[in-house]
Amino acid sequence: MIKRSIEEKIQNRLIANKVVLLLGARRVGKTFLMRQILEKYKGKVLVLNGEDFDSLALLEPQSIANYKRLLNGIDLLAIDEAQNIPEIGRKLKLIVDEIPDIKVLASGSSSFDLQNKAGEPLVGRSTQFHLFSFNQVELSQLENMLETKQHLEDRLIYGSYPEVINITDFDQKKDYLRDIVNAYLLKDILIIDGLKNSKKMSELLRLVAFQIGNEVSYDELAKQLGLSRNTVEKYLDLLSKVFVIYRLGAYSGNLRKEISKAGKYFFYDVGIRNAIIGNYNPLVQRNDVGQLWENYLISERLKLNAYTTNDKSFYFWRTYDGQEIDLIEESAGTIQAYEFKWGDKLPKAPRAFTDNYVGAKFSVINRSNYLDFIEEF
Repeated sequence: MIKRSIEEKIQNRLIANKVVLLLGARRVGKTFLMRQILEKYKGKVLVLNGEDFDSLALLEPQSIANYKRLLNGIDLLAIDEAQNIPEIGRKLKLIVDEIPDIKVLASGSSSFDLQNKAGEPLVGRSTQFHLFSFNQVELSQLENMLETKQHLEDRLIYGSYPEVINITDFDQKKDYLRDIVNAYLLKDILIIDGLKNSKKMSELLRLVAFQIGNEVSYDELAKQLGLSRNTVEKYLDLLSKVFVIYRLGAYSGNLRKEISKAGKYFFYDVGIRNAIIGNYNPLVQRNDVGQLWENYLISERLKLNAYTTNDKSFYFWRTYDGQEIDLIEESAGTIQAYEFKWGDKLPKAPRAFTDNYVGAKFSVINRSNYLDFIEEF
């Protein structure tokens, strides 16, 4: 039983006449986390599910009288899969505006769907939390440092989805990841009206999976897929909004030689990335270990930032003549640069960077010091 890093934060934000939105990809444990929170809640709870017809029917009459009857004596309304409920934003607004002291916790598997339906009506009335596959801070509840390092190769190959962590058989891990990719990964995107081209979306995701750690050219992807540049950008944006991938932009302090508009895409979970390209080979048989290592470390850092609300901004840095740094973190006017190495090399910071960012710190992260990097700021 792993306690999720944001459990207490969510509990603390369950206050009268406010909505807490729990967002994240499918199968990362949102429903389980909700159950853990509800088990510890001391008031009276009503639990509804957006995929249940009876729940939909209870919320259908959008009137104050209906919701007062439904929530009479209820302290906390919990709604799982809330994005499936028509007009969910307006309904939740009516509930928290008109039902005295009611608290609401709602989960959604796709941020764009839930936000588009709930975002505008709930301005000033809601708080959002994002849940991801397990990070190392959470997994450290189950394992010591030696076990963590022993499991590193598995994490780089199979990722950290909750059920993947609990499966011991490697073939079963592969089957589970394959099922996520085929049955769940694109489900939220493909149900959008007007978006029917699942084959192109899958091809795009595969191309991006082979390019992690490299700058992505929208024009090149569009040419390879036979799509317009705008469509490629739209698809990548949707994939980001359902927590499959994320974009790392280029850092620039307006130095003439710096890349400023480029972007790299990484996966929130490297197991999903490997499932998309169908490669579960051991690390000694792979030529993409450096890419996996970079993706894993940056994703862990992003999760840590989201859970600790450190409010850091993340970038990569590169000049036109090829000098580069894997990760730049900017916060409160300070800059920290990181280079990721699977081996033991300890490169120095590029001269163009140190000359133009005096006072910025530079560190190399490898297997000897990575745990400090992904477990605390």
